Amino acid sequence: MVILYEVHDNLYVNMTNKCPCACTFCLRQTRDEMNNSGSLWLDREPSVDEVIDEFSKFDISRYKEIVFCGFGEPTERLDDVLKVCRFIKDTYDNKTIRINTNGLADLIHEKNTAPMFEGLIDIVSISLNTPNKERYLELTRNKFGIESFDAMLKFAGNVKHYVKEVILSTVSTTLTPEEEEKCADICDSIGVTYRIRPWED
Repeated sequence: MVILYEVHDNLYVNMTNKCPCACTFCLRQTRDEMNNSGSLWLDREPSVDEVIDEFSKFDISRYKEIVFCGFGEPTERLDDVLKVCRFIKDTYDNKTIRINTNGLADLIHEKNTAPMFEGLIDIVSISLNTPNKERYLELTRNKFGIESFDAMLKFAGNVKHYVKEVILSTVSTTLTPEEEEKCADICDSIGVTYRIRPWED
């Protein structure tokens, strides 16, 4: 199974294929791998010990960030992800850790998860996708329904108090300039960074 894989200057961690969303634009609908990683579809979810053992196969000093992002939503396994983060922080000189997430952890776990990130995750990157809650549901097709958009924004506003940086992102070419301006306004209103990331085929 591919648990750790390289993309550019970062090392990515693939711990689950579970996700509450079925996004219309999700890369896993059109490919099996990223950057010649090998298939990111897991035969089963690796244990925390298995994930930790994989790090010994890589020169961690080469990477700018460790990024929790694979063919699934990392916060589906939030407790286990944070155990791996603790190992990384203790072993690799406080290496920068980012998590790429749909921002629905509170709905997944039915509680306020933001305080759990403190001291373990440095950057939280959340897929905003659109400034409109109805359109957000159409795009993500998530199991939580119309409340998901507001829950995602609430999580973003909460988690900024526990991590160094929170980024809300949309994909270039998928929104009008007016929609991107609305997204920027949303980010300003909750005090987080707005990023337009490049489209990937």
